[in-house]
Amino acid sequence: MKSIIFEKTGKPTDILKPIDVPMPEPGPNEVRVKVIASPINPSDIMFVQNLYGIRPQLPSGAGFEGVGIIDALGEGVQMRTGMRVSFTSIGTWSEYAIAHHRSLIPVPDAMSDEIAAQLFVNPFTAFAMVQDAKVPEGGWLMLTAAGSAFGKMVIQLCKMRGIKTIGTVRRNDLNEELKALGLTEVVNVETENLSARVKQITEGAGVACVLDSVGGHTASEALKCLGKGGTMLIYGVLSLQDPTINAGLLIFRELTVRGFWLTDWMRRVDSHTRQEVAQNVISLLASGAIQLPVEASYSLDQITEAVDHAERHGRWGKILVKPF
Repeated sequence: MKSIIFEKTGKPTDILKPIDVPMPEPGPNEVRVKVIASPINPSDIMFVQNLYGIRPQLPSGAGFEGVGIIDALGEGVQMRTGMRVSFTSIGTWSEYAIAHHRSLIPVPDAMSDEIAAQLFVNPFTAFAMVQDAKVPEGGWLMLTAAGSAFGKMVIQLCKMRGIKTIGTVRRNDLNEELKALGLTEVVNVETENLSARVKQITEGAGVACVLDSVGGHTASEALKCLGKGGTMLIYGVLSLQDPTINAGLLIFRELTVRGFWLTDWMRRVDSHTRQEVAQNVISLLASGAIQLPVEASYSLDQITEAVDHAERHGRWGKILVKPF
């Protein structure tokens, strides 16, 4: 079978390549999945560069989530072959992948493969972070990189909950789409002073929470936008630069800055909370209440072009890898 493998860490477009490898066999509590589609997420790119919380064991597969058909069962698995499932694993950019049975989510017939492929990482992170943000109805939440797939999900969730949103962008070509999804205000950080604009929008009060994926200068400026007792949740560092933290702001506005990693959140919450989030996410996506657009799909042989496309600025949808 064909699989995307890397033997050293580095720039994904330089080191990722399709290789013929033996068909994997599931061990106890595992299943083999025939992969239909898998997205390219920022976490996948960071993993290949050895910049993620999970370190690759070289040589390694790539890709953390996908949708596929259960093809074979390991010992102790009480499921059936032929089921379509969303799943998480390491090495989903492949024709077949091995996954632990607890990582599988059966996919309803009403949900397309394109949506099911993206079911876990962005939707679960968005849902969990909006919950953790604790912004009340009518309050303000700000998110950086608002045009990302994750950003669009947060905007739609906040709209449903009556939370007002401010999103940062670096170009204006997605502004109308973001407003249509429910974004209250857009701030272009290339042409506007972020903190001054947010102060104007919120009539001086500032926002209750910032969800930041950029780091660097953008995160440093976003910190200034928090109101008294506000919280910044950092879930990514797309700029690959650490923000500068103003200690005076933390002290006199009583601010909180902390990280968010879905892997730890899943370990931290109880099974009831995980199941509740899963049911909510599946219901919202299957009903079409929340959209996860796909911009393009590529084969395994086109992995270089796929990753290059995924890293372009100004995308309006997710990039998928489709092995077959």
